[in-house]
Amino acid sequence: MSNVNIKRLVENIRSGTNVYTPLVELVVNSIQAIDEKKSDKGVVDIQIKRDGQEDLIEGLRGVDGFIVSDNGVGFTQANRDSFDELYTEQKKSDGGKGFGRFTCLKYFDRMNVSSIFAEGHELRERRFRMGLDKDIIVDEELRPISEGDTGSVIEIAGIKSVKFPDKGIDTISRVLVERLLPYFVDADKPCPRVVIRDEGSTAAPVSLNDYLGQDSSQIVEMPVQNGAFCLSTNGEDQLFQVRVFKFYSPRAARSKVSLVAHRREVTDVALQAYVPEFADEFFEPIPGDEAGKGRNFVIKAYVFGDYLNDNVSLERGEFRFQTESDLLSGISQSQIEQQAAEIAKSAVGAEIAERKQRKQARITEYVSTQAPWHRTLSNEVDFSSLPMRPSNQDIELHFQRKKFEKEQATRAQVAAILQAEDEADLDKKISQVMTSISETSKNDLIHYVSMRKCVLDLFSKALESDDDGRHKSEGEVHDIIMQRKKDSDEIDFDAHNLWMLDERLNFSAYISSEKPINKANGDRTDITIFNNRVAFRGENEASNPITIFEFKKPQRDDFANPSSKDDPVQQIVRYVNQIRDGKFKTPKNRDIIVNTNTPFYGYVVCDLTKKVTDWLDREKDFTPMPDGLGWFRWFGNINLYVEVLSWTKVLRDAEMRNKIFFSKLGIE
Repeated sequence: MSNVNIKRLVENIRSGTNVYTPLVELVVNSIQAIDEKKSDKGVVDIQIKRDGQEDLIEGLRGVDGFIVSDNGVGFTQANRDSFDELYTEQKKSDGGKGFGRFTCLKYFDRMNVSSIFAEGHELRERRFRMGLDKDIIVDEELRPISEGDTGSVIEIAGIKSVKFPDKGIDTISRVLVERLLPYFVDADKPCPRVVIRDEGSTAAPVSLNDYLGQDSSQIVEMPVQNGAFCLSTNGEDQLFQVRVFKFYSPRAARSKVSLVAHRREVTDVALQAYVPEFADEFFEPIPGDEAGKGRNFVIKAYVFGDYLNDNVSLERGEFRFQTESDLLSGISQSQIEQQAAEIAKSAVGAEIAERKQRKQARITEYVSTQAPWHRTLSNEVDFSSLPMRPSNQDIELHFQRKKFEKEQATRAQVAAILQAEDEADLDKKISQVMTSISETSKNDLIHYVSMRKCVLDLFSKALESDDDGRHKSEGEVHDIIMQRKKDSDEIDFDAHNLWMLDERLNFSAYISSEKPINKANGDRTDITIFNNRVAFRGENEASNPITIFEFKKPQRDDFANPSSKDDPVQQIVRYVNQIRDGKFKTPKNRDIIVNTNTPFYGYVVCDLTKKVTDWLDREKDFTPMPDGLGWFRWFGNINLYVEVLSWTKVLRDAEMRNKIFFSKLGIE
C-alpha cells in the first residue's frame, strides 16, 4: 500500500506538460506492454470520449477524455506493483521515469484501469482506479476468469478547467502522430497498429500508421546527406542524429525542429526562429499533372541523442540544460536546435536559396531607392536573421543595429590604441581604425545628402499653386526651412533646413523661429540667428554676426503698398536697432553683446513680382543681383547688409550647391 500526497504531487506538475501529455503517456505504455508480450499483432485502440453540446461551427462536442485499449501483457503483479510505486524504475531501460501516470490526474478528474493478464496458465482480471488522496491504487478488484485476451483498458475522463484544444478526430490524430513519430519510424522496433475512433461511432477508425509509408501518406521522410552532428561539453563530444520529414496538408502548422527523448517528442520550436525562410509552407507539384496542382507541406526535423535522453525532465516537458548558450553551461537547447535547423535547411536547399534571393532583392531595392546611404554598409551586413519578407522598418532597424555595433567596435579599437603601451604596428592599427571611421562617416554623409534631396523636392512642391491657383501660406513654406515658434533649445541642431538659405547657418549657436526673444509679448522675427562661426568659438562675442530672416507668402506683394505695416525691410531695420539698444537678451538672460562693429545680415524671401521690384528699385534704393532673382543694399550706419531673394532663387541656389552630391549618388 502506498502513502503519497497525490494531490500536492499533481499540483506541482508544471514542467512543459499539456492536455495531450496524459494521452501520449497511455499510448506509450500500451506500446511497451505489446513489446513486452512480443506480439507481432499488437493493436492500440484509442477512443475519444465526448461531453457537452455540439459546436455550432464544427458540429462536434468537446473532448471529455479517452479510453486507451491494448492487447499487451496486461497489469501483471509486477506491473501492478510498479504502478503503485512512486518513481518506479521498472521501465528505466526504456526511458521510464515512473511518473507519467500522475499527469493524467493533472488534466482529468479520474483514471480507471481494467486489465486481463496471465499468471502461470491462468487468466486473471484486475480492476482499480487511481487515487486522489494518499493511495495510488484504490478500489482494487482481482478475480480469475476462464477466457479472454490479455491486455488493458485505461480510461481518463472528466477534463478539468483547461479545455482540450482540438475536437476533430483528424486533428487529434495528426498531433498524436507528430508527438509519437519516433515510434512509427523506428526500424529496430516496429510500432504496433495504433487506431483512433469516436466512442460509439460506426465510422471506420483512423489508423495513425497510415500517415506514413504509403503513396498517399501525409508524412514522408526526406533524405539528408549528413544527418549527424557533434557538440562538446566538459571536453566530451555528444552525438546527435537528425531525421527530417515532410508533413503534407499542414493547415496552420509551421515548420519545426523537435527534440526527442526516449522516442517521445519533448520540445518543439519554429524553424523560422533560426532560418527565417521557413516561415512559409513549401509546395510540391504533382509530377505530370497540370501546372498549379500539387500539395503544400511543412518541414519537421526530429533530433535524437543520448544527451537528450539523459537530460529530459521528470515530466518529459523540458530538458535539464540551459535554453540559451552561456560560457559556464554545457550544451544548450538553442545550440542543438540551430544545428538541426541547418540540416533541415539542406533538405530543401534549393527553395531556401530562392527565398533568400528574393529577400536580398527586397533589401537591395530598399537601399537603392530609399536608403542609398546604406550601400557601403549593405556589403558588410549579414541579413540572414531578417524575416523572409522584411518591411522597410525591419531592414532599417537591422542597419541601425549593425551600424551601432560597428561604431562601438571602432570606439573600442580607438580606446585600445590609446591605452596600449606597445607601439608596434601602431601605424597599421591606426590606418585600420581610420578606414572604419571613414566608412561610417561616408554612410552618414550619404544619408544626409539624400535627406536634402527630399527636402528640396518638398520645397519645390510647396512653391507650386494648387488647382485653384492658390499658393501655400507663408507658414507652410516657413516650416520646411524651420518649424515656427521653436528655437534651437527645443529642436536638434540638424532638425532645421537653414542650409537652403546659407550653408554657414548650419553652425549657428542659437536660432529663434517666430518667437519673441526673452520677452513674452515682444516683436518676433521669422528667424533670428546668433551666429558662432567655426573660426570663433567664443560665446556671445561682439564680433559674431546676427542674422535675421523675414518670409513672405509666395506671390504676396501687398507689403510693398505705401500704407503697409508689413514692410519687411523696415522690420529688419527695427529689429537690428532694438538689438543694438539692448532690448533683447540671450536665452540665458544675459545681454546680447554688440557694438558698432557687430555685423548684421538681413534676408527677405518673397516672390519678386513687378510691384516688388519697382518698390525695391524706386523706394528702397536696392541694387539688383546679376541673375535678376535678388536685390541687395548696405545700411552702413547700423552695419546691416540686406538681401531680398526670390523663392525661386532660394530653391535654385540650394539645388545648384547640392547638385554634384545628388549626381554622385545617382538621385538627381
